[in-house]
Amino acid sequence: MRLSGRTTGRLAGFAALLLVLLWAAGLARFASAIPRDVDDPDHATDAIVVLTGGSLRVESGLRLLAAGKAKKLFISGVYRGVDVAELLHISRQSPDSVACCIVLGHTADNTAGNARETAEWMAQEGFRSLRLVTASYHMPRSLLEFTRAMPAIEIVPNPVFPEALKTRPWWQRRSSAVLILGEYSKYLYAVLRPWLPGPLPPGVGE
Repeated sequence: MRLSGRTTGRLAGFAALLLVLLWAAGLARFASAIPRDVDDPDHATDAIVVLTGGSLRVESGLRLLAAGKAKKLFISGVYRGVDVAELLHISRQSPDSVACCIVLGHTADNTAGNARETAEWMAQEGFRSLRLVTASYHMPRSLLEFTRAMPAIEIVPNPVFPEALKTRPWWQRRSSAVLILGEYSKYLYAVLRPWLPGPLPPGVGE
């Protein structure tokens, strides 16, 4: 049976509307999954893993290490040429207290790379649990990538909370909305990536 042009147009419009509704429902679910608190602040793990991308992340990781929450701190995605002493100086942390237990990863340049780099280091150390430190909006995608790379490892989320997301609902502030919508797009790509051909597009996996 051959469909008329009007029927085809209606079907296309319905399909487009359905896609928009699915996208919006996914956005609402994604936004609700962004943590608002650290649910388990006291649980000790073998390692603390910090994903670079903001000063709050590194500072939080250093505080957790100084508080004895793990044996070692692994900072993934550090620029080449940056060493532990420089990192501690920037973060105003005393080298004597924690420098011995910090390891820097220099190979990752996106979240999937962070997960692979961390998985290799965890295997080398023989560790079985980690506390993951990254921004709250970045946590859903980070957990997805880390769980894929290390399905047998216990991962304890430890979000930090950028100032841009503290003051009001994210959709009421343009900068927050751009941040969340951009991260949602990256999350969708991360979900679909195993079934997509080719490497990551520039900027998508950061």
